[in-house]
Amino acid sequence: MKPTFRVETSADRAQVRRLVEAAFGDEGPVIADLIDVLRVHPCGRDHLSLVADVEGRTVGHAMLTRGRLDTFRRLVDVAVLAPVAVDPPHHGQGVGSALVRHALEVASQAGFPAVFLEGDPAYYGRLGFVAGKPLGFRKPSIRIPDDAFQVVLLPGYEEWMTGTLVYAEPFWDLDCVGLRDPAFLDWLGAEVVAGRQW
Repeated sequence: MKPTFRVETSADRAQVRRLVEAAFGDEGPVIADLIDVLRVHPCGRDHLSLVADVEGRTVGHAMLTRGRLDTFRRLVDVAVLAPVAVDPPHHGQGVGSALVRHALEVASQAGFPAVFLEGDPAYYGRLGFVAGKPLGFRKPSIRIPDDAFQVVLLPGYEEWMTGTLVYAEPFWDLDCVGLRDPAFLDWLGAEVVAGRQW
């Protein structure tokens, strides 16, 4: 059955936490905590916490929050699409893709000039996302792989809007930016000792 989309209500929150925890495995509790904080933080003031329903059951969730693009002219409000979760029994049924497309429509209607995310380029590339770096955007952390730092430009975008993406504080407070892979960090430490430049 085709999903329907709507803005999350307080009645959805327990179900959203359950599906996020199931979708993200070991990281699920901290991602669910991030959503709780984003709901009440000023960056989430537009109430763009979205759910997908199938036959009256919440099976997907996506959150749009306000980030900032630090451009040479001024700070520009942009949307950050994170996190996105689909209840595991509904994986592979098109729920996630449809939910992301809906989120992009909502972001455009809200007047955001661009939507950023960290994610798999093979998946999100099918939905219109492209790598941010070739377009002049700088990622907020070196721990985000270049190809995972992606953007969709919306009708409100203007060519001068390039710069560094700045996430809202909750992403940093809960350490939900980029990858913290112990093997990568071990390699990075060895490279720093060897005098390699970044």
